[in-house]
Amino acid sequence: MNAVQGHGPGSGDGAAKPSMRGALVEAAFELFSERGFEQTTVDDIVKLAGVGRRSFFRYFPSKEDVVFPDHEGCLAEMTDFLRHGSGEEEPVARVCDAARLVMRMYAANPSFSVQRYRLTRSVPGLRNHELSVVWRYERALADYLRRRFTGWSGGTLRADVIAAAVVAAHNNALRSWLRSGGQGDVTARVDHALEYVRSTWGPGAEAPGEGEGAMDDVVVLIAKRGTPMWRVVRGVEATLDET
Repeated sequence: MNAVQGHGPGSGDGAAKPSMRGALVEAAFELFSERGFEQTTVDDIVKLAGVGRRSFFRYFPSKEDVVFPDHEGCLAEMTDFLRHGSGEEEPVARVCDAARLVMRMYAANPSFSVQRYRLTRSVPGLRNHELSVVWRYERALADYLRRRFTGWSGGTLRADVIAAAVVAAHNNALRSWLRSGGQGDVTARVDHALEYVRSTWGPGAEAPGEGEGAMDDVVVLIAKRGTPMWRVVRGVEATLDET
């Protein structure tokens, strides 16, 4: 997640010598800014960085990948975060917290994040590459939710819809911040967007088909004190499915 922090363009750390990986990223973005993405070759990048072609491909499979040097690490961190929970966390809150890891990666180096955003918007091929990265984040969230919703009626559908909603809400807030040039509090923006998802799909949210016109059934569920709210909600939903 922190591969670019302190190494990307505009890091502002003049005293620290960048790693070879960081030097390649800096050289690439300097050239992209001067010549454009399409006009810059891998040979140009390694020449400016002062390394060989073999060194470039040791770190990056392609020129496109040098634009997103931090996503592999962030995806690994997200996967690890979701895998090592206690299993008692409320699932929707957990995936919202996982999405915040991506936000923090961007916020760690605003100038680099804004520069990358502008470059990506101007190069269709990079936009497609970015979408493939976003899809991998969404699948990580959906896989976690599918495990948590095992045995639920419509659990797989619910997992996929919530994962897509988390990604959409997160990206809406993040891109708004990037369009502003990285001004303002990105954490507050993302928190507001994710709260919308949590309030829609988390504990206490109105399930589809409820509201006006629904039958006035009363469900009584007995649970031990301290039972996680998501377990209570799951019990209620299971009871409703049986009626």
